[in-house]
Amino acid sequence: MLFTTSAFLLIFLPAVLAGHWLLRVQPRLQTVWLLLASIVFYGWNNPQLVALLLTSMLFNFGAAQAVLRHRHAGRWILGMAVTVNLAALGYFKYWNFFWANVGTVAGFDLHRDIALPLAISFFTFQQIAYVADCARGVVVERDFIKYGLFVTFFPHLIAGPLVHHAEMIPQFGKRRSPTRQRQDLSVGLSLFAVGLAKKVVFADWFAMIGDTGFGHAGSVVPSFAEAWGLALVFGLQIYFDFSGYTDMALGLARMFGIRLPENFASPYKAASIIEFWRRWHMTLSRFLRDYLYIPLGGNAKGMARRLLNLMVVMLLAGLWHGAGWGFVAWGALHGLMLTANHLLRALVPPPPTPSAWRRRLGISVTFLLVLLAWVPFRAGSLALTVKLWGAMLLAGGIGLPLTLRPALGPAASWLETLGMNFNGMFPNGLLGHSGHALGACLAALLVVWLGPNTAALFVGRRASAGGILAWRPNGAWATATGLCLALAVLGMRQPKYFVYFQF
Repeated sequence: MLFTTSAFLLIFLPAVLAGHWLLRVQPRLQTVWLLLASIVFYGWNNPQLVALLLTSMLFNFGAAQAVLRHRHAGRWILGMAVTVNLAALGYFKYWNFFWANVGTVAGFDLHRDIALPLAISFFTFQQIAYVADCARGVVVERDFIKYGLFVTFFPHLIAGPLVHHAEMIPQFGKRRSPTRQRQDLSVGLSLFAVGLAKKVVFADWFAMIGDTGFGHAGSVVPSFAEAWGLALVFGLQIYFDFSGYTDMALGLARMFGIRLPENFASPYKAASIIEFWRRWHMTLSRFLRDYLYIPLGGNAKGMARRLLNLMVVMLLAGLWHGAGWGFVAWGALHGLMLTANHLLRALVPPPPTPSAWRRRLGISVTFLLVLLAWVPFRAGSLALTVKLWGAMLLAGGIGLPLTLRPALGPAASWLETLGMNFNGMFPNGLLGHSGHALGACLAALLVVWLGPNTAALFVGRRASAGGILAWRPNGAWATATGLCLALAVLGMRQPKYFVYFQF
């Protein structure tokens, strides 16, 4: 079920909120109610998936309890649990990819059409972390109902945040005063409305342009401007898509009195690739650090081992996002950029307080590098990736408007010797009406770079953190919430999946 469908907005969410409110004096029943509602949410479009989810929950909860009871065998039980989880994830998510490549090398078709269960990466990793923490002795929770809600809580189930048991389970079953409940509902509704508007007004519009452009790019020779334009369009699509989803997830959870961790902190304001990964999908970065990077040795075994660990982690992060060579290339490129960033910092330590111009330069360079890396993530094939990268790196020169040639006179021939041509900036129409697309991109970039981060307005911050824009229970925010909802409803034609739903 999508957060942007009428079934969710008009049926599911009101019903779950009503049940939660009616059970407000019975916190235990509230927890059971939310667990049942979350299971219904997961199986709404495909009830058969519920069996997989419940089996995974029962297995991992059983493994966790076995670890807690048999400390002497904890490492063996953990190893078995991790193996089973990764085997299940590998079968559903990577079987097709693996055998398709083996078949290509062997010269015959071994592909099997295995459907990818929704959110399997998220609930698998979340439960691996839980069992691992049981083995480390930092978990003592033995309540299956609370554990089940921790895994399935519908606001974060499909695309995160990747929550930690210590920040979720203690919140279940807590009594809240009527004043607190009303405030949580108001804040949550406003945050959800902002996220919904980001998704429908921005992300889905850019998705429409990008889907058409990337779909046709393989059959033409993209120009320099078209290639960068497509990368920018997708970069903005996934930014508003993931930012919108995160706002909606945090807002929905807040309506039920649950605070999810921050997961998106204006990553395009990052002045380095290192900083980008501290702002983008923050809970995934935390998981990879705590359960992969540090166990591999982290920073403790010298610079060479540190850089190798980074590459391994980012390659696996790419595969986590999807079974395809494009995702591997995306992860590898980010791994290379991170290692280069760390090496540069080791050779030339940055100043404690960088100047304004230095930070602006860092933001600009980082943004362009991130756009380059988004190409294999979105292109769908390495062939198209290479074609677009070639155009972006001037393999085909820079196209200028044909009408400009007469005005330049003899200088036009000189420009052609430098690799420029007068075939037009957008000769293939890959961005549709290029003027509208570029105008929308400019407006979106102003929002991205000049607008406040949503967390500063809503999530666990002082009112002063967001300045005059910070959320308050007043008429201005009521109007803004209503306007966001109205814009979203008016723009809600054919709901589009969130990009991270496929992971």
